[in-house]
Amino acid sequence: MNEWSEGYNADISYTYGYFPEFNPLRAQWLLLNAGIAPPAWPATGGAACELGFGQGVSVAVHAAGSNVQWWGTDFMPEQAAYAMDMVRASGTEAHLYDQAFSEFCKRDDLPQFDSIGMHGIWSWVSEENRNTIVDFLRRKLKPGGVLYVSYNTQPGWSSGMPLRHLLTSHAAAMGTRGQGVIARIDEAVKFANRLMDVNPGYLRANPAVRDRLERLATLDKTYLAHEYFNREWEPMHFAQMVERLAPAKLSYACSALMLDNIDGLNLPADQLKFVNDIPRGTFRETVRDFCVNQQFRRDYWIKGARQLNPIEQHEAILAQRVVMVVPAAAISLKVNGASGEISLRPDIYKPLVALLADHVPRTVEEVLAGVSGGPVGFAAVREAITVMIGMGVVQLCQSDAAASSAKPRTDRLNAFLCDQARTGGISYLASPLVGGHAVNRRQQLFMLARNSGLRTPGEWAQYAWSQLSQMGQRLTKHGVTLMSAQENLTELELQAQDFMSARLPILKALKIA
Repeated sequence: MNEWSEGYNADISYTYGYFPEFNPLRAQWLLLNAGIAPPAWPATGGAACELGFGQGVSVAVHAAGSNVQWWGTDFMPEQAAYAMDMVRASGTEAHLYDQAFSEFCKRDDLPQFDSIGMHGIWSWVSEENRNTIVDFLRRKLKPGGVLYVSYNTQPGWSSGMPLRHLLTSHAAAMGTRGQGVIARIDEAVKFANRLMDVNPGYLRANPAVRDRLERLATLDKTYLAHEYFNREWEPMHFAQMVERLAPAKLSYACSALMLDNIDGLNLPADQLKFVNDIPRGTFRETVRDFCVNQQFRRDYWIKGARQLNPIEQHEAILAQRVVMVVPAAAISLKVNGASGEISLRPDIYKPLVALLADHVPRTVEEVLAGVSGGPVGFAAVREAITVMIGMGVVQLCQSDAAASSAKPRTDRLNAFLCDQARTGGISYLASPLVGGHAVNRRQQLFMLARNSGLRTPGEWAQYAWSQLSQMGQRLTKHGVTLMSAQENLTELELQAQDFMSARLPILKALKIA
């Protein structure tokens, strides 16, 4: 590893992920549901910061899609450069750097932030860097400001920690620098499998390790490099996080994962009763982590929580806006929580799906008026919206005025991202209404064709095939690679027809198309 990386795996770039937890609309919804007053931003502007932004997809999307001034750093220069390319393409004024935390956090030109966030970073940096981050939060996060932090946690990692040690030890002792990190990962995983085949005592005492090792073979090697092969790597208990963040005057607000906030999806009845008998606080969260065997937490913390009274909370939630972002026909009335698959009540969810199927943004008050009656009251609608956001079928919206202001920037960013799809690209586009929106590469190519003046699905398919074939690439269907040009064109035409009828109306509603 490079000396400047301080043990962080800088030999391979991070994945191109979009993390909705950085979206201020999401934080606002969850804080309101927790009875906590959220910061006035983003409606009033403000400033936000992402520490360790990776390839910068989240920061670029949110900088383009809001009036918030975004700052951030990622010390891998190739990642910072790509993030800057996206920001530059959108015409957004965002302040992105390739500085280490020790350098960035001491800058004298930083504003006071309404929000600071970091995904995964906390678990992968040194103790010295964690101290730097806490001091930064103490000095630069405004009173009432929000911290988003995700991190590896116990007890879910208790059986996996020795496996991780085995993998990194093999890479260090048996691998060679010339192999490259991917080859060292492959060899380490193969060695671990051979060890498990001789049934060591560790496996007999921890049988779930075999499943964990099998899952590793299905994961992106870039992700594995950062998750398993950094020198610094420390899962923490929730109580340890409470202690570490206390000097920054931060208190826990709620999980940043929508479905985590619905206990009925995650705890069976006996566990739910057991947990609810414990007063709210650190120990209750600790016990809950044991119940779900928590391995990775994504949490919102707040500096100086102001509790809302019931009337304030009720009125603020009614004013929030939501929109359906997938075709209604694609929505299943089943959801997976920590306790397994749960069937959703049709008498609550079917009316909601029917109402929102036109992809028109509505306030919660309008949703409630459209489906009220029977079991569908305020509490049921509030919980159902939270579940549907967690499922990825509904998203929160900012105002039409804010979206109109952001649209020129998101249009420019989307043009950049669609152009990238010609050779690979990122599977997201930026909506000025909701933030990041997942699309696949073919859909981006169809968008590119449509934006260039082609009008029919057949023309879009021809254009997409011209780009894919130039790269020597083929589609797969049911696990089988389509070899002939005609097979690929036929499949692309079917996908283009579906794009026109089912996906394009949604992209228009989200102000992407």
